[in-house]
Amino acid sequence: MSTPRRGGTVLRGHGALSNPPGRFERRTCEAVEDGWYQEEVPDSLPLELMPDRARSVISRNDSPDIPFEQSINPYRGCANACSYCYARPTHAYLGLSPGLDFETRLFYKQDAGKLLERELGRPGYLCKPITLGANTDPYQPVERRMRVTREILEVLARCRHPVTIITKGALVLRDIDLLGALARDNLVEVGISITTLDAELKRAMEPQAASPAARLRMVRELTAAGVPTGVLVAPVIPALTDHEMERIVQSAAEAGARWAGYVLLRLPHEVGPLFSEWLEAHYPERAPHVLSLIRQMRAGRDNDPRFGQRMRGTGPLAELLRARFHAACRRAGLNTARGTQLDASRFRPPGVQRQMALGF
Repeated sequence: MSTPRRGGTVLRGHGALSNPPGRFERRTCEAVEDGWYQEEVPDSLPLELMPDRARSVISRNDSPDIPFEQSINPYRGCANACSYCYARPTHAYLGLSPGLDFETRLFYKQDAGKLLERELGRPGYLCKPITLGANTDPYQPVERRMRVTREILEVLARCRHPVTIITKGALVLRDIDLLGALARDNLVEVGISITTLDAELKRAMEPQAASPAARLRMVRELTAAGVPTGVLVAPVIPALTDHEMERIVQSAAEAGARWAGYVLLRLPHEVGPLFSEWLEAHYPERAPHVLSLIRQMRAGRDNDPRFGQRMRGTGPLAELLRARFHAACRRAGLNTARGTQLDASRFRPPGVQRQMALGF
C-alpha cells in the first residue's frame, strides 16, 4: 500500500503533490492534521528501483487510435515526473499510488534482452515494428545506469527487427550508434515529445525531463545521423501550452524533423485530480479556465475514453486546434509525404542467426 501524503506541498523534482490511493484499493489511509504532530516535509523523495520479473516483454494492442500493434516498456513508473502523464494510473495495478509513487517507486524489466530473444525466436512469430516508450519513457534518468533500453535495442539490431521510439530523454543520443546502423536499413524511426518551449514551464510540469533546447538538439543530431525523426506536440494543454503549437512545429522543422503529430491532454482515472492539484499549486489564477476548456473538448468531462475521440477531442475548440495544427505543418513543410514504412523483411530470428553462425 502507498504511503498517504496530503497535497499542497511542491517537492523539488516532482510533478505530483500527493500520493492518493489507487482506484483498486479496498482500504486506504489518509493523513490528517490533528494538532499534535507536525510532519517534516523533505525537499524531495528518494528513488526506489525494483526488478520487474515479467515472463514476457512484448505487449500487444488492437486499438484503432494507436499506429502500432507491439510495444515494449522497459520501465514501470517514470522519474521524469510529468504532472500530466496518462500512464500514472498503471501504478494502481501494482497496489501503488499514481501520484508520488509513480515517480519514485520504479520497476525495470529484468533480463529484458533474454526475454525478448526468446519471444522473437518462437515459431510463428510475425515481425511487426515494436515501439519503445508507448507508456513510460525508455530514456528516463535511470536508464543511464540500468541500460535496459540499450539491451533491448542491441537485440533488435542483431535480429534486424524494425523499431520506433518515443522519448523526451536526451539519453537517446547515447545510442546513436545503434540507431544510425538501424536507420541505414530502414529499421528505425524516433519521435521526440515536445510539450513546451518555455523552460520555466517545463521545470514545473516535467521536472526531470530534458529541456526544450535539449530536445530540439536531439532532433538535429538524430537527423544528422540519418535517423528519421519527428516531433510529437504532446500533450497540448489548452490555455497553458496550446499557444505554442505553431512555434513548436516551426522549430521542429528547422531542426530537421520529418513529421509532426499532436495529442490533446488526456486525464484518465487518477490523473484528473492529480493534474488539477498541480494546476492549483502552480497556476491558480488559470486553473479554472484550463479545466473548463478541457471539459469543453471532452464531452463535458475531464476525460473522454472513446476510440476516435480520446486523442483529439470533440467540439468547436478541438476542431480549431486541429485546423491550427494542420496549417502549421503546411507552413513548415511537414507531413507532406507518406510516413516512414519500416522494413520488416530483414528480420532474422535469434535461433536462425545462431544456426547460420554454426554453419560457417
